[in-house]
Amino acid sequence: MLLAYIDESGNTGAVAKGGTVTYTLGCVLLSSHNWAASFDEAVAFRRRIKDRFGILMRSELKANFLLRNSGSIRDLGLGPSARYIIYRAHMRVLSQMQAKAFAIVIDKRENDLRDSECFELAWITLLQRLERASSATGEPVMIFHDEGENDHVRRLVRRARRYMTAGSYYGTGSLKVPARMLVDDPVPRRSDHSYLIQFADLVAYAGFRSLIPPSAGVARVCPAEMWHELGDAMRRETNRVAGGPAPGVVVRKS
Repeated sequence: MLLAYIDESGNTGAVAKGGTVTYTLGCVLLSSHNWAASFDEAVAFRRRIKDRFGILMRSELKANFLLRNSGSIRDLGLGPSARYIIYRAHMRVLSQMQAKAFAIVIDKRENDLRDSECFELAWITLLQRLERASSATGEPVMIFHDEGENDHVRRLVRRARRYMTAGSYYGTGSLKVPARMLVDDPVPRRSDHSYLIQFADLVAYAGFRSLIPPSAGVARVCPAEMWHELGDAMRRETNRVAGGPAPGVVVRKS
């Protein structure tokens, strides 16, 4: 079974009303066959982070905390260079965890979608990619996501099992590809209780920055090239045909 851990970066609000210019979903994929070893590696990694930087094992680590020196790390006195090393280490360790990562970026600059339209476009695009991953491996998929829009996500997943379309690679219209391998309802998780959801948060922000380069200050922690630190963990199949700003990053505008 494939286990998909998903978190978001940005918001679905209209840009004209102060919303972020993109809304991004980050996904970390693990095989259930390797889950125990992958999780053990994640725990060992967090222990190394604790020993070097003093960040407690129970502390939540998110992109926003590293960028702003806030949240669980606020009182540790970590400079931008240290926070960059922490962010980069999270990207690099995913390959050691035998994980794959991809991101769905909704670019709202040209077509300012309504909140629900933006949210659904992101999730439907992600579910299409999970359906392709499931079909390629013959394995079912279970989804774990950061809690917040639980009912909306559940409705979209249930609908995708019955009916979902995807564009044909050959430009001949849409194909019906219901995601019948999605197992049960998606499972909402508190991000502060899940290292893997926290990894997905960092993946989401790095995916966004692969499309829209950061300011000089932000780049000291997460430069535009941060996505490429994933190395072998980039799920290149995700956008091999459609292309994008980086391997594994899908960009949608409408």
